Amino acid sequence: MREKDDKKIEQMVSDMMLDIGVPAHLKGYRYVRSAVLMAEEDMKVVGSVTKLLYPEIAKQYNTTDGKVERAIRNAIEISWERGNKKTFEVLFGYCCENGKARPTNSEYIAVIADMIRIQLNEEKKEKEQKIDGKEHGY
Repeated sequence: MREKDDKKIEQMVSDMMLDIGVPAHLKGYRYVRSAVLMAEEDMKVVGSVTKLLYPEIAKQYNTTDGKVERAIRNAIEISWERGNKKTFEVLFGYCCENGKARPTNSEYIAVIADMIRIQLNEEKKEKEQKIDGKEHGY
C-alpha cells in the first residue's frame, strides 16, 4: 500500500512542479522533486538544506552538494521567469511581476511540500467521510 501512496505523492509533486513551470529535462527538476518528497516526509530537512538535504540528494544522484544546490536554484529561476504566474501567486502569495525576488531554494521546497501535505490530508478526510457516511447509511 505504501508503494502506491509513494507513487501518488511523486505524481502530485511532478504535476505541481510542471504547473509552476519547472522544465522536466533539467537536472534541477529531479533534485527539486526529491527534495520535496523528503520534505513532505520530514520538514526538518528544509531547515538544514546544506547539512541534510543537499548531501542526501547528492548521494542519491552521485554528484556534489554544490551541483545539487546550483541545479535547484537554476530550476527555480527558470520557473520563476517562465512559469505559471497564477500558480506562483497562489503558492507564494506573490510573483515576479510584483518586483519581489524569487523564493529561496528552501522556501520553494517547503511551500510545495506543505501544499502536497495539505492535499493529502484533504483527500484522507474526504475518504474518511465517505467511509463514515456508508457506515451510518447516509
